[in-house]
Amino acid sequence: MAGTPLPVLPPPAPRSFGQTSRRDKWWLQPLLVFAGLGSFLVYANWAALQGVHYTHGPYLSPFYSPEIFGSSPHAWFGPQPGWWPAWLPFSPALFILWAPAGFRLTCYYYRGAYYKAFWADPPNCAVGEPRKGYIGESNWPLRIMNIHRYFLYVALLFILMLAYDAVQAFWFKDENGKGGFGVGVGSLVLTLNVILLSGYTLGCHSLRHLVGGIKDCMSESPTCQKMYKGCSALNKRHMMWAWISLVGVMFADVYVRLCSMGIWKDIRIL
Repeated sequence: MAGTPLPVLPPPAPRSFGQTSRRDKWWLQPLLVFAGLGSFLVYANWAALQGVHYTHGPYLSPFYSPEIFGSSPHAWFGPQPGWWPAWLPFSPALFILWAPAGFRLTCYYYRGAYYKAFWADPPNCAVGEPRKGYIGESNWPLRIMNIHRYFLYVALLFILMLAYDAVQAFWFKDENGKGGFGVGVGSLVLTLNVILLSGYTLGCHSLRHLVGGIKDCMSESPTCQKMYKGCSALNKRHMMWAWISLVGVMFADVYVRLCSMGIWKDIRIL
């Protein structure tokens, strides 16, 4: 009947932790994310604190690049500085890992992934979480996640420095100290690492907005329009790039480390 008010339904009762009507294996995705990110965090922190076996010939581990202070020929300013605290183990990685770590920590994809996997916020869509209130990222400490757009600029700079390392990985010195072009498996590993990291970084949501999203009419700027389309194409597979670049950068460190330790032998192709 026209004009009859609709009945007011009571709000649904809040779900208890883990309660859901879903019948699929909703717990599998957060479990895999927890295992994947947890394994990387354990290895990355262990590798960063070692301070050794991060270079082999022209190869430099991306966990230690750029080597600002250190004992290898790649160091910019020489060995360990005198002002380094005696109580803190010295490692060149401690000078630079804050930048790529900050970029990934504040990444839009990773935030959604580890909020579910590590904090159960929520464990998955339509699954009860172990808290009653919800503030999102509107309060501290999560408000700091908005710094992601600034970490983007640092990440782009790191891509250039890692690309330089990849080029240097094709120049080998002989017994007389003379350099020459060559191709080793490590050269290809470090080059592939840059490609994977570029695919992840250049598909960043913040970069997509920076190159074209701020414009009301992108057709007025063909260059911005092309860059926006390129970022958008990478952004469609942002989750894929995030994971394969994470595996790639870890494998690059493992490869350089095992070659430096003599466990693996770097094969020279040319």
